[in-house]
Amino acid sequence: MKKIFDGKKTVKLGTEKNPAVVHVKTKKRMKEVAKIFEENAWKYRIDLEQDKPEDITDLEILLNRPEPKEVEKKVGRNEPCPCGSGKKYKKCCGR
Repeated sequence: MKKIFDGKKTVKLGTEKNPAVVHVKTKKRMKEVAKIFEENAWKYRIDLEQDKPEDITDLEILLNRPEPKEVEKKVGRNEPCPCGSGKKYKKCCGR
């Protein structure tokens, strides 16, 4: 059986222990990206590499955090049916 949890917590991206790592090609782009990180108070490391392609995936992850999903409340078996018949859900639409 595969062990899923190994006891180690994952550290949030953009913090002191797990800074965002970004690779850019020019100094101008480096200043732009650094400004974004500083406005949001995220910890980061920018590498200036002119011969490699730009990689700003960590920045995109931080900027586009997923919204929490809201779950709809389920109808219980013994509650009135939402169709408005007046019967219990288990005797009406719950079949």
